[in-house]
Amino acid sequence: MTIAINTRLLIKNKLDGIGRFSFEVLKRLVLQNPDIEFHFIFDRPFSSKFIFANNIKPHVLKPSTRHPVLWYIWFEVQLPKLIKKIQPNLFFSPDGFASTKINHIPTVTTIHDINFEHRPEDLNWAHSLFYRYYFKKYAQLSSDIITVSHFSKQDLINTYNIDHTKIKVAYNGVASIFSKIDLTEKKEIKNRYTNGKNFFIFIGSLHKRKNIKNLLIAFDLYKEKGGENKLIIIGEKKWQDRKTKEVYKNIKSKEDVLFLGKIQDYLMAKILASARALCFLSLFEGFGLPIVEAMQSNVPVITSNTSCMPEIAGDAALIVNPTNIKEIEKAMTNIDMDEKLRESLIKKGQKRSKMFHWDNTTNVVSKILQKHITT
Repeated sequence: MTIAINTRLLIKNKLDGIGRFSFEVLKRLVLQNPDIEFHFIFDRPFSSKFIFANNIKPHVLKPSTRHPVLWYIWFEVQLPKLIKKIQPNLFFSPDGFASTKINHIPTVTTIHDINFEHRPEDLNWAHSLFYRYYFKKYAQLSSDIITVSHFSKQDLINTYNIDHTKIKVAYNGVASIFSKIDLTEKKEIKNRYTNGKNFFIFIGSLHKRKNIKNLLIAFDLYKEKGGENKLIIIGEKKWQDRKTKEVYKNIKSKEDVLFLGKIQDYLMAKILASARALCFLSLFEGFGLPIVEAMQSNVPVITSNTSCMPEIAGDAALIVNPTNIKEIEKAMTNIDMDEKLRESLIKKGQKRSKMFHWDNTTNVVSKILQKHITT
């Protein structure tokens, strides 16, 4: 049996949420199925760390997919040619992209969310146009769809008119590097980054929908009211956002805001575990991986009351309206000043984080793939 897999988001030191899903699930799939031949299809030179076992045959398919025109060439022209050459039993795409030219074998896609349908203005117009035109086609052409929350499942059903039996939910897991650290390590992190001060943290790609603008305004209000924490923002900038730049330029507390950009996972995990609280105030998410990473790290969470986030956080976080600055500031102040509240959220988060394990995710994916390669 042979499975061809789109692995273009397996990029060394650049695993975002979907890249992390790809890495954790594919590593387990390959090791659990030594009798299956996996063809990993990259769009650039790849790291040997992604060749998990001898049953992987890697391919580099050009061009690198950095723009919608190149997406079209890669998925609609180059990929079908390679699939014809490989002759796999199945094509699996963990990042939602597929090809309208591959219809002679089953295609399974993981569509994490369709934020671009609801917030197209957050993206460059060309990217937005491509997503809204092709992802509906990908969803309808897929033999099965995997998604990462019940919210996203219902969104796919409602927006694309997909039969609910075709969509399975597989929650993301949490990597083992996210864990509690001792007071000495926390002190070292705080001395290194915030002059020994406590800090709030945000983690995620800096899209407009991540709502950094309102986080900065709320943090500025928190500081005006006497708050002593600093704010660390970790993530790669994806799109230019003039409003957020203007807000940052005008806030009084900018010297207490530290942008670290994209950093290595092990360091990010240490910084997260040292934080006073995670502030994850997105306007739209399909899952919100930092929420459960913080919970597993014994860090309280403030998150949004929109899309999937209440589903993922449950009762183990402070849930706020991400457009209400005063509500966000109040949550920051409460979580900073109320030790019993922090302890309660940490305890609930420890329990809830056990729901999210990459083995469980992989089991769901594996059952779907096995269904197609054994029929």
